[in-house]
Amino acid sequence: MKDNELNSLLEECLLLASEEDQNIIRNILTGVKQKLEKKDETYIGNILQFEKKIEDNTYELTIPVSSLINNNLDIVHGGITATVIDTAMGMMAANTLPAGYACVTTQLNIHYLAPGVGKEITCKARFVHQGSKTIVMESDVHRDDGKKIAHATGSFFIVKK
Repeated sequence: MKDNELNSLLEECLLLASEEDQNIIRNILTGVKQKLEKKDETYIGNILQFEKKIEDNTYELTIPVSSLINNNLDIVHGGITATVIDTAMGMMAANTLPAGYACVTTQLNIHYLAPGVGKEITCKARFVHQGSKTIVMESDVHRDDGKKIAHATGSFFIVKK
């Protein structure tokens, strides 16, 4: 897409956008800008505004709830919840590996328990097993009122970079 086509598309979107749509566009563009400034980060992490915290053998990942991540029922889309779960467990697993190694998800099992609503959702990931070739994790996702919205387990295969 040429620069003038991109500018035209952006202008058209802004003209058609409600205030909520404009906030979503602003958040997406801010996330892209942050990714471009921090080359080691991901687009998805910046666009979804991941807040990360490692604490007491858990990896905590929080994202704000907005219409950007909601489905047509106005609750957090299950795929977004899965992304938060996979990211939290994968990052926790990766943080324990020696230099030159990474891990990839080989299995993800999610039990959705309640709708994702409120101001934010938080996933806490922890180890179940850490071997030389595989890692098994589990996590819970809560909304800001404390209600658990999902429980998950995941397996990760350790690979040499």
